[in-house]
Parts: sequence; structure tokens; C-alpha cells
Amino acid sequence: MKPKIIYGPVLSRRLGRSLGIDIIGPEKTCNFDCVYCQLGRTKNKVQRPEDICGVSTEDVVQGLKSYLKKVSQIDYITFSGTGEPTLNLRLGEMIREIKKISDVPVCVITNSSLVNRKDVRDNLTEADLVIATLEAGDENIFRAINRPASGIELEDIIQGLTALKNLGPRLAIEVLFVDSKREYPTNISDQAINGLIKALKVIDPDEIQVHTLSRPPAEDFIIPVSEQKLTRMAQKFDEVLGREKVRLVLKGLRRKSIDVKHEDLKEDVYGLILRRPSTASQISSTLGIDAKDLAAIIEELLRKKNIVEITAENEKYYRAVS
Repeated sequence: MKPKIIYGPVLSRRLGRSLGIDIIGPEKTCNFDCVYCQLGRTKNKVQRPEDICGVSTEDVVQGLKSYLKKVSQIDYITFSGTGEPTLNLRLGEMIREIKKISDVPVCVITNSSLVNRKDVRDNLTEADLVIATLEAGDENIFRAINRPASGIELEDIIQGLTALKNLGPRLAIEVLFVDSKREYPTNISDQAINGLIKALKVIDPDEIQVHTLSRPPAEDFIIPVSEQKLTRMAQKFDEVLGREKVRLVLKGLRRKSIDVKHEDLKEDVYGLILRRPSTASQISSTLGIDAKDLAAIIEELLRKKNIVEITAENEKYYRAVS
């Protein structure tokens, strides 16, 4: 089943009603293999932009023009999906073309792996908001959690994020804390948190988003941090980095369903699950689909083995089969 480039809109805890653009997929392609990734393990692991083709600017613009006719009340147009968007070096051109046809602010969600490259930073400066991941201030913890491709170093990422901050786009750093059922390096010890704070002081972002897992991770030994512990971590960030910068993102956001005119309901459901494993209620709320109609679509996708059912935190999720 071939998914569309444009998907959603997604009801995001951080961005509100976010219309997604996937410029890498449909197969998960990334230069990280994060233990917490909601899409599962990275099967197509690459090192650099030159290793992929990606979609074209023309396809993005045409797809967006068509999709914008079907939706309203969009808070952000967001580059995210089945892989790391900065791997596509047409990203900056895409954003410039999007701004010619839409006034909706543009966000790029990145794993920060390539921000040491000038061409990637130049592309990111075209966005209104960049949400960049940073889970560690220590190289060993970085390698354990993010499992990067060879040649990617934490120090280069910190230097690249610092350079990006000085170029102009609003920069938010996403810090996702994880715990483990077994002996495994995580980022929740006092030493790990102090290392993160040190790195964040250097970068000096506009915003720091503190959160934990809200969907099934790639590795089943990885578990979310409790809300109580997460709150304590955020308070420590407050004390050192400034309360005005730190945002605690908790699970459980509820927003009104979006009114979407669906041309192909099954295609839209699959497109969402491909980029964002979800429960039935999340899919229904996000796409504005009746529960009975959705149940029939889910049953068909399961039967055709386009998706699988997984359980996490006592909830049933659906994830695309790669």
C-alpha cells in the first residue's frame, strides 16, 4: 500500500493540530536507531543525505495544495514521518515553496544528527520552528539511547545546535527521558541530567521540552519515566536553565477532533499509522472517523498484514508493517 506524502492532521501535544509531511519514506530510513522509537527498529540505516533519494519538492507542493483543500484549523505544517527529514537536502527549498502557498507556520522535527553540516543548517533556517532532539550530554549515553550511524558524534551535534540557534529560527530542544526494565544506560541519573544541563547551557535554546514515552518503543525493555519523576527533572531544569524556557509535556492531551474531508479513508488511516502508531481512539479522534467505520478499516489492514497490533502500557496500538 503506497502512502501519501502528506498525512494527518495529527493532534500533537506540542504543536496542536499538525499537518505532517514525510519526505523520506515510505520505509523507515534514519541515521539513528533509537531504543525508544515509536516506529520500531531502523531497517534502512544510513549515514548521510547523499545515501538517499527522498521525495521531490514538486511532489510535496502538489500534495500539500490538494490536502489543504480538505482540512482547516491547522496550527503547524510539520516535516516528520518515517525517517529523519534533514536527510533530504531539498528541505529548505520545500519550505520556501510551501510559504508561497500557505501562511501556516512550518516546523521541522529533527534528531539533530546532521546539524553540524552547513547545508543542513541553512535548510533549517527556512523553518519557523525547529524541534531538535537531545537525549544526552554524555557520549556513551548518547550511543546507547540513539544508536547513531558511524561518524556521528555528540560533540558535533552540540556545536551544530549552538550554531543553528545563532542563525535565527526558533529552536526548541526536545529531551525525552527513558527508563529501563534491565541494566541499560539511560538518561535519568543525576550524572546524566547534569550532563544534559551542561550541554543545554551551551546551546541556549529558546525552549526546552521535557517529556517521556507516550507510545510503544522499539525495544520492549525501555519504559517511560513516571510523571512524578519527570516533574522533578523538569523542576531541576527550571532551577538551572530558567522556568520561562522549560516546558513539561505530559501525556493525556485532549483536543477537539479535526474536520477532514477524506477522499480515501483507508489510505488516510494507514498513512497516519505508518508515521504515528496509535490506538483506535487516537485514530478516530485525529482523523474524525466514526468508531464503527474505523473498526472495519483496521480489520482489513490487519488481515492484509499492512499493520500489526501491539500492546504497551495496557493499551492496544497499531503499527505499520515495514
